[in-house]
Amino acid sequence: MSTSESLGNVVVIHPLDPEDASTIAQIRSATRAQKGVRWRIDARKQFDALMEAVSPRNDVTIESATVGDVPGLWVQPASSRPDEAILHVHGGWFNAGSAKAYRHLVGHIAARAGTRAFVPDYRLAPEHPFPAAVDDVLATYRGMDDSGIRRIAITGDSAGGNLALVLASCVAGKEVSAKAVLVGAAAMSPVTDLTLSGASYETRADADPYFTKQQVAELVHSYLGSADANDPLASPLQGRFSGLPPIRIHVGDDEVLLDDSRRYVERAIAAGVDARLDVWTGMPHGFPAIIGPIKASAQALDAIGLFLTERLQAGIRHPLSSV
Repeated sequence: MSTSESLGNVVVIHPLDPEDASTIAQIRSATRAQKGVRWRIDARKQFDALMEAVSPRNDVTIESATVGDVPGLWVQPASSRPDEAILHVHGGWFNAGSAKAYRHLVGHIAARAGTRAFVPDYRLAPEHPFPAAVDDVLATYRGMDDSGIRRIAITGDSAGGNLALVLASCVAGKEVSAKAVLVGAAAMSPVTDLTLSGASYETRADADPYFTKQQVAELVHSYLGSADANDPLASPLQGRFSGLPPIRIHVGDDEVLLDDSRRYVERAIAAGVDARLDVWTGMPHGFPAIIGPIKASAQALDAIGLFLTERLQAGIRHPLSSV
């Protein structure tokens, strides 16, 4: 592991394992024909099937529920603490994804953190454009608070990372009235800038095995409609950083979204936030979900699980702590 000199130990570069390199090369070959293909609503089934294929754990249970009037799933590990929970916001470029499809990936996160996680089925574009998804995520957080949960951690991937960081900013700005403490946020390849101004849309254009800037622009337009991409509720890069809880972001080096993560962490650090960026060399978008075939997936999920465990347990007064 090597560390970036520019931001001290807050940017960590993970080298590519040779075995992972071989597996990723096979994935690149298999997906080459689909790169940049224009997205249509009927692709939702294909995306859900991809996420359903994530290797499941046998030590978590799944339960349908409604939190804050938003339907979704509770993912419950074998043991958890009743007054804390994770809110995981799923990815899918605001146009796809579901709680059901994400239950296996979230099971790995919940089990590692030792606490239950709720995955809301927030409304999707284009049927429900911005800010419907934001409203649903905020409503879910309020609903968790109303149910007596007192420590909440937020996680999210891709578009879900966007929504998770938007929520964190709203909580920090007291736009969400809640008794619960937001203890931290962990995002995987978050979309932080819907103006698409990140340099990596060009510098990683060839390296990214999945996305092109034109394709992303259409997906973002489907979500935003006529709304301003600079709205802090749309682009967390333009949002509030002061008062944010500790933030951890994991991103692949071979992503057009690389600079969305880099710039977000840079601004967070500048605002005095406890933030860290883990960059995984040779990894594509969504690599933490490739559980089993690549080592980097387990390593990233382990790091996220450890962070969540530490944050959720921070400040808890244990029975023997005063002895």
